[in-house]
Amino acid sequence: VCARQREGWAERQPLAHGTTTEGKMTQIDIMVPYDNGYYQDEYMTQEEEWDRDLLLDPAWEKQQRKTFTAWCNSHLRKAGTQIENIEEDFRNGLKLMLLLEVISGERLPKPDRGKMRFHKIANVNKALEFITSKGVKLVSIGAEEIVDGNVKMTLGMIWTIILRFAIQDISVEETSAKEGLLLWCQRKTAPYRNVNVQNFHVSWKDGLAFCALIHRHRPDLIDYAKLNKEDALGNLNLAFAVAEKHLDIPQMLDAEGQAACFMYHVFAGVGVAETAANRICKVLGVNQENEKLMEEYEKLASELLEWIRRTTPWLENRACERTVAEMQRKLEDFRDYRRLHKPPRVQEKCQLEINFNTLQTKLRISNRPAFMPSEGKMVSDIASAWQGLEQVEKGYEEWLLTEIRRLQRVEHLAGKFHQKATSHETWASGKEEFLTQKDYETASLMEIRALLRKHEAFESDLSAHQDRVEQIAAIAQELNELDYHGVAAVNQRCQSICDVWDHIGTLTQKRRESLERTEKLLETVEQLFLEYAKRSAPFNNWMEGAMEDLQDMFIVHSVEEVQSLVAAHEQFKATLPEADGERQAILGILQEVQKIIQSYGIRGNLTNPYSTISPEDILSKWDKVKKLVPQRDSSLQEELARQHANERLRRQFATQANLIGPWIQTRMEEIGRCSLEMGGGLEDQMTQLKQCEHVIVSYKSNIDNLEGDHQLIQESLIFDNKHTNYTMEHIRVGWELLLTTIARTINEIETQILTRDAKGITQQQMNEFRSSFNHFDRKKNGAMDTDDFRACLISMGYDLGEVEFARIMLLVDPNATGVVTFQSFIDFMTRETADTDTADQVVASFRILATDKPYILIDELRRELPCDQAEYCIARMPPYTGPGAVPGALDYTAFSTALYGESDL
Repeated sequence: VCARQREGWAERQPLAHGTTTEGKMTQIDIMVPYDNGYYQDEYMTQEEEWDRDLLLDPAWEKQQRKTFTAWCNSHLRKAGTQIENIEEDFRNGLKLMLLLEVISGERLPKPDRGKMRFHKIANVNKALEFITSKGVKLVSIGAEEIVDGNVKMTLGMIWTIILRFAIQDISVEETSAKEGLLLWCQRKTAPYRNVNVQNFHVSWKDGLAFCALIHRHRPDLIDYAKLNKEDALGNLNLAFAVAEKHLDIPQMLDAEGQAACFMYHVFAGVGVAETAANRICKVLGVNQENEKLMEEYEKLASELLEWIRRTTPWLENRACERTVAEMQRKLEDFRDYRRLHKPPRVQEKCQLEINFNTLQTKLRISNRPAFMPSEGKMVSDIASAWQGLEQVEKGYEEWLLTEIRRLQRVEHLAGKFHQKATSHETWASGKEEFLTQKDYETASLMEIRALLRKHEAFESDLSAHQDRVEQIAAIAQELNELDYHGVAAVNQRCQSICDVWDHIGTLTQKRRESLERTEKLLETVEQLFLEYAKRSAPFNNWMEGAMEDLQDMFIVHSVEEVQSLVAAHEQFKATLPEADGERQAILGILQEVQKIIQSYGIRGNLTNPYSTISPEDILSKWDKVKKLVPQRDSSLQEELARQHANERLRRQFATQANLIGPWIQTRMEEIGRCSLEMGGGLEDQMTQLKQCEHVIVSYKSNIDNLEGDHQLIQESLIFDNKHTNYTMEHIRVGWELLLTTIARTINEIETQILTRDAKGITQQQMNEFRSSFNHFDRKKNGAMDTDDFRACLISMGYDLGEVEFARIMLLVDPNATGVVTFQSFIDFMTRETADTDTADQVVASFRILATDKPYILIDELRRELPCDQAEYCIARMPPYTGPGAVPGALDYTAFSTALYGESDL
């Protein structure tokens, strides 16, 4: 909006309400934009002369006096004065200087207080010199003419002041006056029917746009719903009258006059309120975003803690299963937990820490109080719960493997027990009947002697079986110690064997006593049968022992152990020829007996009265021994092959682990170097870290392949690996630490970028901070001790006394640890170098929206702020209870200070 004096003031000009006039202008000429957005003409140039020869039209002069007097008084009233006659009251220059001080906000030189003409001229010159200092070129306007009361020159001077200090200074949201004012009008009137502001002439002539602007800010002054679009004159008069009566804006023009001046005074204070509203919206937006981050943190922390709470009892459960297969299923469940279920939670924990650090940084750089999570949900609480989880997890896998070994041993012993028990029970079967028979009562002497010898052979056999019974009892005892689930049945069977054994021993003793009593009556003995009995019994025991050894189950864990068994078996096979010779010799005794019986016609048969071992038994058992030998060969070779396969698995795992372990360590060192190097800006460092992160993520397939090898090793029940110092758990922990470290390092750089951008810190400043820190980080561990930190500050120009340094240490090391971390150092330097918003600034912004009241109303909040932020304030502002409180008044001061932690709501 602008006005200017055209040469001659005689051209045809458009008026604010769309009419025109011929000849000399009777009102201020208003330059309005065409629909294409450009002004019809430019602002009046200061170089144009005020036409001295133009005679003032009386109507024009009257209107200008009225308009300019009202404009001047609208400002002079702020200083507690006003003018009555525009050409008389400015003659001494005092009120003219006061007017310029009010509208510019600056102090002019001290005026001369004398009443002489030269005093007045001096004061007017001071005013004109101030106008000239603002870049305004005054043409044909002199101090003498103002002092003499020249009406034309006085009006021209006031118009020049209006152009410089009123119209040209209008700015909305940093756009030009014409564009900013039009944009603001469009935004404020957009919700109103029948209003479509596209320019500053046609769009305003029906008066509805003016009424809409007033209703938008003061809905209590105009009932917009009752306005008639056809009553343009009535709408204009209503808008101007209301503005003068209620908004302290003088009605400088009538409804048919120049609308632009009225519009300027309506909107003159808009910039301040808009700035205040924008500041509040920015502060509230930061608060809303922070609250959302707090809610997300609380939710993620609750979920992670609940998962830990559910998982910990499972890892604490040490209830052992009954079989190796069931325990292996538990081991597989644990492997799935470590590979599938825990890694996402590791990432969640890392992300939670990152979110917490980012949130605290945002709160710190916006001067908000630090975030305190709900009780039990601090990062330290989660770290403590996580540490507890890993503590119980640490011993779980070891316990599983120990239990599997124990169950293997138990199952092996149980099988061995039942095998030996069955063999012994088979031997003991019928022994009671044999020992309780009375055959010696009707036997001949030879038969009695035979029975006695037979009994001696039995006792010899009984003595041999004593070791077997002791072995059975020892195995049962070990099964008890190993907590075998079927130990009750084992104990019962062992007790039964011992009871039978004791009973057989008693019966054996009784039978010997009976035979010895009758032995004196019997003298003949069959030496050959006796020899047979003596040699066949140990040979028979040898064969039984050999069969038992050949069928003995074995458990080994290495190639060397199998080879040891193979060597022992080869030694056994070397004894077979000698045993075969003994077998033939024993059978030769029976052949000799048969020859004697046949030669001497002795009564009897081939049954040996001294032995229960028949030739058929010897032949049968010998055949079984010969069949078991190759079977043993086969089983040992199979086991040897399996152990060779296990060795290949060990080497395969070791080869990969010995590559992956150092690779992880190298990446960790690269990340550490990257975080300390000063090769470029933060964005360059971020790019380097992102590339490193991509390399790490791409390497994941190698970890998965190693997990596959580890699974094969566990499925093969391999418990040791001498080819590498790396276990799968070492690799897992290293990999998880690597992922966590790269994520945390990237977050640290992001935090530095966020701090730099939010605080207005330049990249050069950030590099200087990092360079200074790295220089005094003498141990290269990411921290400075107190003396190094003092030296660092001195190097950056701080003049430190003990009191000032103590104050700074409280800021950077509130827990008195004696070290200053990089993040604490950066936070301190950004606070020292950056500007921040404050609670006082927000209070001042609310005071503008509340028109200097100590409280604000709900309608004012909804009118000045976006809907969601207005409702945010309404929900959180406490009622105002101070002086002048009205119903519905809200306390914006308490609300603003609470945003910055300076008070509690």
